[in-house]
Amino acid sequence: MADIANWLASAQAWIEAELERALSRSLATAPPRLAEAVRYPLLGGGKRLRPALALTCCELVLEKAGSPTTRARELALPAALGLEALHTYSLVHDDLPCMDDDDLRRGRPTVHKAYGEATAVLVGDALQALAFEWVAHGPRAAEAVRVLARAAGARGMVGGQALDLASSEPGAAVDLAAVRAIHGLKTAALIEAACELGALAAGARERERRVARAYGRALGLCFQAVDDCLDVTGDAATLGKTPGKDQRLERGTLVAVAGLEGARVEAALRAAEALGALEGWDGGAARSLREVVAFVLQRSR
Repeated sequence: MADIANWLASAQAWIEAELERALSRSLATAPPRLAEAVRYPLLGGGKRLRPALALTCCELVLEKAGSPTTRARELALPAALGLEALHTYSLVHDDLPCMDDDDLRRGRPTVHKAYGEATAVLVGDALQALAFEWVAHGPRAAEAVRVLARAAGARGMVGGQALDLASSEPGAAVDLAAVRAIHGLKTAALIEAACELGALAAGARERERRVARAYGRALGLCFQAVDDCLDVTGDAATLGKTPGKDQRLERGTLVAVAGLEGARVEAALRAAEALGALEGWDGGAARSLREVVAFVLQRSR
């Protein structure tokens, strides 16, 4: 796993430096307390998996075309920035008392604990707006904005959160199909978009975009299956967030409907799907994407 650790560390260093620069420009005239509160979650750590996937899928398409990958960071940067802003907005709003009511995120107090609930709502709003502002500066901007909007809205994360909240209502009938639907919208949609946006930035044709989408969707479902397991088996110090939250909120999860072993089987099946999507693809980027699958399957946080 050393290679994938280096891959992720390199992507993290790149996107964090670029986030700092982008925020300095975009928040230059924002109210100071709001600017500080926006920076708090966006620069507060995290795996930066979605920007890393966008970058690597950009490299994947460039390699397939026989083009040098030296421009991949330049091409993928707008998407990478937008993806991390959108992902962070979703975490800020998910943690609110009216949603998941969590006090801990990435090992620190959540935004509403640090700055107050009203400011946390505004932080999420600002981050979502920044996501589209940044993506709009990239290649094939109109199509990129459409891809991101689909992943963010009622057919994506917002829809998934609505289903997730409904799963804890009295009398809710939650089965494996319902949990898969939640995971597909709430988690997999944005990871799928990350892969497609990276491919799009490299000039991908529809066939290549389909490969990126299939890989990203399967990887996203694997990621959430593992997350459901970690909510049961992990601890706050390792996870950086509160474990046992899903059970406390009586949310529909794979562990709740299939048991811990069933959830692990589901994760393995989705991992196999992600690997299958890359069949016939060679080169360094394809190798990295295959290693990401193992990383996601074996992660402890």
